[in-house]
Amino acid sequence: MAQSTEADWVSRFADDVIAESERRAPGKPVVVASGLSPSGPIHLGNLREVMTPHLVADEIRRRGYEARHLLSWDDYDRYRKVPAGVPGVDASWAEHIGKPLTAVPAPAGSAYPNWAEHFKAQMTDALAELGVEYDGISQTEQYTAGAYREQILHAMRHRADIDAILAQYRTKKAPPAAKGKPAQKPVDDAELEAAEGSGAAGEDDGSGSGAGYFPYKPYCAVCGRDLTTVTAYDDETTELTYTCACGHSETVRLNEFNRGKLVWKVDWPMRWAYEGVVFEPSGVDHSSPGSSFQVGGQIVGPIFGGKQPIGPMYAFVGISGMAKMSSSRGGVPTPGDALRIMEPQLLRWLYARRRPNQSFKIAFDQEIQRLYDEWDALTRKVADGSALPADVAAYGRAVRTSRGELPRTARPLPYRTLASVADITAGAADQTLRILSELDPEHPLYSLDEVRPRLDRAENWISTQVPVEQRTVVRAEPDAGRLAALGDSERAGLKLLLEGLGTHWSLDGLTTLVYAVPKVLAGLEPDARPTPELKVAQRSFFALLYELLVGRDTGPRLPTLLLAVGQERVRALLGNP
Repeated sequence: MAQSTEADWVSRFADDVIAESERRAPGKPVVVASGLSPSGPIHLGNLREVMTPHLVADEIRRRGYEARHLLSWDDYDRYRKVPAGVPGVDASWAEHIGKPLTAVPAPAGSAYPNWAEHFKAQMTDALAELGVEYDGISQTEQYTAGAYREQILHAMRHRADIDAILAQYRTKKAPPAAKGKPAQKPVDDAELEAAEGSGAAGEDDGSGSGAGYFPYKPYCAVCGRDLTTVTAYDDETTELTYTCACGHSETVRLNEFNRGKLVWKVDWPMRWAYEGVVFEPSGVDHSSPGSSFQVGGQIVGPIFGGKQPIGPMYAFVGISGMAKMSSSRGGVPTPGDALRIMEPQLLRWLYARRRPNQSFKIAFDQEIQRLYDEWDALTRKVADGSALPADVAAYGRAVRTSRGELPRTARPLPYRTLASVADITAGAADQTLRILSELDPEHPLYSLDEVRPRLDRAENWISTQVPVEQRTVVRAEPDAGRLAALGDSERAGLKLLLEGLGTHWSLDGLTTLVYAVPKVLAGLEPDARPTPELKVAQRSFFALLYELLVGRDTGPRLPTLLLAVGQERVRALLGNP
């Protein structure tokens, strides 16, 4: 097998996964997997569960191998609690706690038939936009169709063996703390609850029944919930008796009964063996003793005759400018939320450039402008051949998949410029086109379609993430009082600026002009290198311009602001010093 020369984490994992797949199942497709539970909004932390194997599978396809990325929708998981802040949901949904997610009504007003489908649809749309190719598997469909019947009966026959394995972990505790130090680093709510986006949240191992250990949990025939206790099971006849908290009790034949599922710590390793999974990542919650990934590794071989996947631990994803992520809280940012303010390439890049065990943040605040600047700089470096190999690899994984290149903005103007224009024009198309056309008069813009979808993302960011009080409102009339109180130096600076507008009316020209005025006032050449004293003078001059144009001492970048306001209005607002 040819080794990749790209020094990036995706290539290294692809090397390992291909080699391991050839050892396990020579000549067969390489199988990687993800699992998501649509128990609520599927947030940007959960996206790492999908993007990590996607990137590896896509690299494997690039090398000419066949790869399958299985995405298990854990929609047969129990509905645990009513998430806060979900539109169309109130406290009455608590009556459905304990039912499969596919048996819970969708939020009021939803176009989807149930809770699981409602939240799956949001993620499905985002994955399509991100270019993620996968084979979706509904666990509701698998279980209710009897796909795992033999595996369930096998697990019940070997329940004592499973119980013995689990017993080794039930009493394990975190390592003791060193003297004078806390037992462990506190984990914030987001980290504790992030697991809820995957089956890992259900750390149930099936213990607790007075009649013995059973790795299977029925859903009640009367109330539809899993508040059931198995009281008896016969291996020969497969007759299983259960009672429910609702008062119902019945005996069923497990060899024909499809209304229940294996407990999570047995279900996961069963699926590894059933699907032949070679690669599947897991969150940091699986690094603790007794976690489902660790325990699953002990169960999959002896019980199901399979092997544990190569399983990198992935770190949590934070948010800059929004509350901590937790799928149990309202308002958590989802991939769809991110894609409304950034292009798919940028979001893919954030996941591709960091190793899975490295945490990172996704910007919803002003930091998104710096992030786009960094992305555009990388684009230029890749184009001129000066980018580092690992950066080239991450860039390539961001802009294209093995199936081809993702749609991109034809003329990607700086995001901060587009955001400033969107801020000033409030999205007025004619004004936006005028301003953007004047950025570079030698290469005018003829249609806003040339700068879409990046323009749309910038407009969405301004309208949804920038508080109203921080929006830019250009003065309707000159500030007569401030103009009358101008000092001699201020008056001279405004005069120089107004005299230069006609010959500098472009983004680059105005940038040169606004920085040059304080230099000329100080008796220096326009291209003189700035000194600390000169920088102070420049800041004072900029604050004066902002005050006269928008009524405060800060705002969008001045060259963009001047273009947006227009020459005639700039002259009117700056008076006739």
